[in-house]
Amino acid sequence: MATLSLQEARDAVSQALRRAGANETMAAATARALVLAEAQGLGSHGLSRVGQYATHLRNGRVNGEALPSLRHAKGGAALIDAHEGLAFAACERAVAEAIGRAREFGISIAGVTNSHHCGVVVDHLRAVADAGMVGLGFANSPAAMPAAGGKHPIFGTNPVAAVFARRGKDPLMIDLSLSEVARGKLMVAAKKGEPIPPGWALDKDGQPTTDPKAGLEGSMLPIGAASSPKGAMLALVVELLVTALIGAQFGFEASSFFVVEGNQPRIGQAFIVIDPGALAGSASYLDRIEVLVAEMLRDEGVRLPGARREQLRHQAEDQGLTVPDALLAQWAAS
Repeated sequence: MATLSLQEARDAVSQALRRAGANETMAAATARALVLAEAQGLGSHGLSRVGQYATHLRNGRVNGEALPSLRHAKGGAALIDAHEGLAFAACERAVAEAIGRAREFGISIAGVTNSHHCGVVVDHLRAVADAGMVGLGFANSPAAMPAAGGKHPIFGTNPVAAVFARRGKDPLMIDLSLSEVARGKLMVAAKKGEPIPPGWALDKDGQPTTDPKAGLEGSMLPIGAASSPKGAMLALVVELLVTALIGAQFGFEASSFFVVEGNQPRIGQAFIVIDPGALAGSASYLDRIEVLVAEMLRDEGVRLPGARREQLRHQAEDQGLTVPDALLAQWAAS
């Protein structure tokens, strides 16, 4: 095991992606995102993805030469084209566009089309909190969940995220997959040879399974699927927001991220940014947030969303990241 500072980890990841064919902008943005995820304890969206992305770059599932561009813009709306590259640079561009347009119009939406896996959605919204605003993020992914009452995968796990700026404190950061768990957790369990709990996934025949490999070949279960179709309905809402509106592919049109061969996913992301100053006013908003937080914290055991991630991130900034030697060797061989 080796201990790397966050900058050393970013440099190592960026170099591995450059060797696999990513341009400097793409490699640097991706390295920032993956190291940030790892620093927050989110291994399924962190350094474990480097090999996957490198493989996709080499076999043409990702266009390593892509640079995001502004395709359309009108008032508070903008569309960024990722041009089949890795998602992170395009998402950075989209969020920056959304912040600028929210300052002008009060609210904005920026979509990303022809994209790829975008990692931890709420991390893209950190810049929104830094700007003193409220942000919402949505993404689709290759088919992993059935429609309500169905058996074959149609929707991705379709994460939803939100960030709420606070006055002089870490923002409230909310990020959840609409599957019972993120699909990356099955990937990690499969690599470790560990079973998964009942209620996470179905096999390819639509039967419940505790085998993560069978779950990856089958489908994930939406949140609350055992008692309600609500999770599947929310997944449908996200699917339409990030595809029909912005011209991205549906999840069932995109090959799985977890296979070597396949198409360029061309999936989508969308970010909505709201300036509190356009509504009740920034000061009022910040005051009201603290009233709610204080009420929540009256109960012992309540943990604010994002608090544990931020604690781990600060710890990693001080102590660095522990990276397995096998992973470093894999990157060096990339």
